[in-house]
Amino acid sequence: MILPKTSVRISTSTCRFVRAYSARPPASNDAATRPKTTIRTIRKLYSEGKPIAMMTAYDFPTAAACDRAGVDMILVGDSLAMVALGHEDTSQITMNDMIHHSKAVSRGTRSAFHVADLPFGSYHTDEGTAVSNAIRMVKEGRAEAVKLEAGRRGAAKIDAIVNGAGIPVVGHIGLTPQTAVALGGFRVQGKTFSNAQALVDDALALQEAGCFSMVLEAMPSLVAESITKLLNIPTIGIGAGPSTSGQVLVLSDMVGLFDRFTPKFCRGFADLGPRMVSAVADYKHAVRSRQFPAEGIHTYDMPAATEEKWRTFVQKQFGLELGQHVDKNKETAAAAPEPPLSKANVAPESG
Repeated sequence: MILPKTSVRISTSTCRFVRAYSARPPASNDAATRPKTTIRTIRKLYSEGKPIAMMTAYDFPTAAACDRAGVDMILVGDSLAMVALGHEDTSQITMNDMIHHSKAVSRGTRSAFHVADLPFGSYHTDEGTAVSNAIRMVKEGRAEAVKLEAGRRGAAKIDAIVNGAGIPVVGHIGLTPQTAVALGGFRVQGKTFSNAQALVDDALALQEAGCFSMVLEAMPSLVAESITKLLNIPTIGIGAGPSTSGQVLVLSDMVGLFDRFTPKFCRGFADLGPRMVSAVADYKHAVRSRQFPAEGIHTYDMPAATEEKWRTFVQKQFGLELGQHVDKNKETAAAAPEPPLSKANVAPESG
């Protein structure tokens, strides 16, 4: 059996062969290099004035990438309704959808603190429903905290989740996408004096209710700075300027995988969408032209004696003539010129 080159793991003391492929990737040692982030870690970063980095993730690979990149917090945001499931807005995602994705994220997260959104309709009716769904998100979705889009009117539900069920809560004020229709669409909040005052009141009420952190979305920098300085819990900004205690972005926006629109506040750190399309197009061409898979590189061989026996059997039993399967690795090695001898390896001429 020929193992892929990437399946050989070598250390200084031992040489070990490990079969690894996409369905069972090699174990990572990343978690061993970074301690688990907890609420105490978040509070320590906040007290030391170190900006907190939060990023959204929606499945195992995106969570693993964010975790390995060293972000402090991973958010399973209901934005996945749009960027991962193709819905028109976030209100269409269900509790079961969110739990499904949160479970996948938990499997890819080793060090970052895992927060998950409670989706639209899962906490709006009464405190009992809010607590039940928060418990489901922690118990079934394996989240460590939940996030609610709520102002003062949601304070009692947050209090019930935090102090009744003992589940940490991240608040979310400003532009709240779940109720964007009531806000007149995806619009910046707090631009008028009265609206700015209302946001401050919301923030203070949610802190009093027990939130350990708060997302401030799409508001003037001055308002976000005011809220950040008034609170004694960290604020995480998204479109709220540089004065918040930390930042969060939607991963698909940040790496260029969502092309319907890009918010003004988003900075692109990569443009993976066109590269992905190009890679798939190259794959299609390689398949059409029979350049992929390449024999001996992407394939597995039989032992020579077994192969000969099988060819004979197939020819006699079915009348089939099988093609010659050339091992490209051996072929390349045979065609390679002999490396030149270095002076150190050449014996001196006798005098």
